[in-house]
Amino acid sequence: MTDLDRYVAAAEREHTRRSYASAVRHFEETWGGFLPATAEAVARYLAAHAESLALNTLKLRLAALAQWHRDQGFADPTKAPLVRQVLKGIGALHPAREQRALPLPLAELTRIDAWLAAEILRAADAAARADQLRALRDRALILLGFWRAFRSDELSRLCIQDITAVPGEGLTLYLTRTKTDRGSAGTAFKVPALSRLCPVQAYSAWIDATQLTDGPVFRRIDAHGHLGPTSLHPNSLIPVLRHCFAAAGVPEPDRYSGHSLRRGFATWASAHQWDVKDLMEYVGWKDPASALRYIERDDAFGRRRIEQGLAGDAPASI
Repeated sequence: MTDLDRYVAAAEREHTRRSYASAVRHFEETWGGFLPATAEAVARYLAAHAESLALNTLKLRLAALAQWHRDQGFADPTKAPLVRQVLKGIGALHPAREQRALPLPLAELTRIDAWLAAEILRAADAAARADQLRALRDRALILLGFWRAFRSDELSRLCIQDITAVPGEGLTLYLTRTKTDRGSAGTAFKVPALSRLCPVQAYSAWIDATQLTDGPVFRRIDAHGHLGPTSLHPNSLIPVLRHCFAAAGVPEPDRYSGHSLRRGFATWASAHQWDVKDLMEYVGWKDPASALRYIERDDAFGRRRIEQGLAGDAPASI
């Protein structure tokens, strides 16, 4: 790879590159389309998959095809009126209901943490190093993910050399790029040491056990307790989380995903009177709408507020 190639590759997130490459392969190899494509071919491709793929997935496929054509110097067929009209029609006939990850409540986080703490002790007593390391890793991953409201890809990109500990205070975690950091200026996040469910203690215990000094924080662990050199893939965090949730006795663990930690923290913070501005600043959201999408109100149906209003409007007794 030349220096030019490296810099071009660095301009895109790895997850985006993989998704776009997969989308282009699907158009060419699975559906049998030809590149460069015509607007009519793209429209027929959308129509062929309108009932089997979600609208957001189709939009991602369009974005990938648009990127391929721009990169190769061809006119972008996805901007043609026909393609836009077909996409609009698909949205009208097959409206997509937004699927959101279930937020992890603090009570369930407490249950998971207690199970992991017990698993660490059990594995240490049994000299089961691989099990002990996995429990230490997963405890640090879950507590950091919750209290810092990190996305899966942010957890996977944490590097030891970019983390600074202040004893008794907390951690400063630096990420060279985040989803909202369009200019790749890098962002420093702080997470506090807590009296319980402490992410700082969990992280320190993981580092002490592994003696890692640089490279990815969260890595694969084989059956013999050997650590891999690369980080866990963001998609692999979901089965890791669901395994822990199921083992800890959390009901319906398959309803949770990597975003459950982020949504769980946002919901907890809102319930404890964090205003939207404070929550946005802590998490890193750029607009209030993003923050509100992550908050699961404890009075979701509005019943408590309406009943309080009814009580105030109750007619005087005769």
